[in-house]
Amino acid sequence: MSRISDFGFRILDRVLYRIYRIFSGTRHWCKRRFTGAGLTLLGALIVAAIMAPDTENNVSYQVFALLFCMLVVASAFGWRFGASFSARRLLPRFATAGWPMTYAVVVKNLSAKNQAGLVLMEDWEDPRPSFAEWRAAQAVERKQIRSFRFSSGRGANFQLPAVKAAALPAATPQEEVEVKIEMTPLRRGILRFKGVRLARPDPLGLFNAFVRLPLPQSTLVLPRRYPLPPIAFPGTLKYQHGGVALASHVGQSEEFIALRDYRHGDPLRHIHWRSWAKAGKPVVKEFEDEFFVRHALVLDTFTELHYSEIFEEAVSVAASFACAIQNQESLLDLLFVGPQSFCFTAGRGLAHTDQMLEILASVRPCTRQSFSSLDSLVLNHVTAVSGCICVLLNWDEQRRRFIEKLRSLGTPVLVLVIVGREPSAALDAGPMRDEPDRFRVLHLGKIKEGLATLR
Repeated sequence: MSRISDFGFRILDRVLYRIYRIFSGTRHWCKRRFTGAGLTLLGALIVAAIMAPDTENNVSYQVFALLFCMLVVASAFGWRFGASFSARRLLPRFATAGWPMTYAVVVKNLSAKNQAGLVLMEDWEDPRPSFAEWRAAQAVERKQIRSFRFSSGRGANFQLPAVKAAALPAATPQEEVEVKIEMTPLRRGILRFKGVRLARPDPLGLFNAFVRLPLPQSTLVLPRRYPLPPIAFPGTLKYQHGGVALASHVGQSEEFIALRDYRHGDPLRHIHWRSWAKAGKPVVKEFEDEFFVRHALVLDTFTELHYSEIFEEAVSVAASFACAIQNQESLLDLLFVGPQSFCFTAGRGLAHTDQMLEILASVRPCTRQSFSSLDSLVLNHVTAVSGCICVLLNWDEQRRRFIEKLRSLGTPVLVLVIVGREPSAALDAGPMRDEPDRFRVLHLGKIKEGLATLR
């Protein structure tokens, strides 16, 4: 019986996925091919077509005939556009999700005629999911909802950037003109450009003709960040083996306190070659060990959904804390689990915040491993850190035990739990009950306000 049910769901998913592809493709095509006036005419044409059969009570059939003829004439003039152009795009290295960015496209008129009244449009790589990705999201949602419906947030991961129309200045033959484009990326990750289109409307201003120019490029969209108030991060100064050498150049610093004879096990990179040549025996540099603050930023990536608004906000919160180390004389270790366990350290000259943001821009949900893998990663690392900032997607028994283990080791902890928009019963702080200021629940849509209350 279950096999029959699975087969039925698979057939239904195939049909729904095909409908989704057709509907989204048609919608995208209409927005490209028709101008604003053309879309208005198309809407009026559909309304007239619905009302036209009732010829005794209205004259909608006459309106339908007129609008249909206008559309046919506009499309007949709008299919051919034979001019020749070249283009190059001047992109910034980074953008930020949710924030507008401006860049330039330089277009050269290679034809023998003046070209005016053109509009530049961007072509993107198709962001829509494959059938396997789409079906996986459907399967997870069926477990989470009582009745069959489409999730309102599932398509957010596949939205194209919001781009304002850019009118191209008039160009004489062989002239280069530059147009500024304002775009707002809606999601983090790699934004892939496929090419550009130069659109010329027909004489009625309803239908666009195109010249397509392949121009593949990409830029990295960093996670959205939230402002953080001045925060006393958990933890105090802690002994770090390697001191300044570890914090700045991972043992390659030339700042040392003394020279001594080589002992078995000393790294070869610490050998002082000039002193060895003078003394006739191996001599190594001895570095000063230091006490300084080192925090762990723990990002929970464990969710069944391939796209989750809660997960995206968790990444944004982690990115906000990563930026906070710019004003901190400390190290920050980013710890999370993807295809494999991952630890990246920044601060005190070891690495720049931008590098940590690049990593967070590409992190993906972990759907095939258990939370215990993150538990092991952090517990093996915790002896080196002064405190932990934990950004969690849930507050279940596994995560409570994880926080309890950290506290039992004497590690100060700041716990941030991201939850949905719907109001729910207050979460029991569990092992954080005695430190309520170090346990915060952040609701979707109110993340900024929740972070502003930290201290």
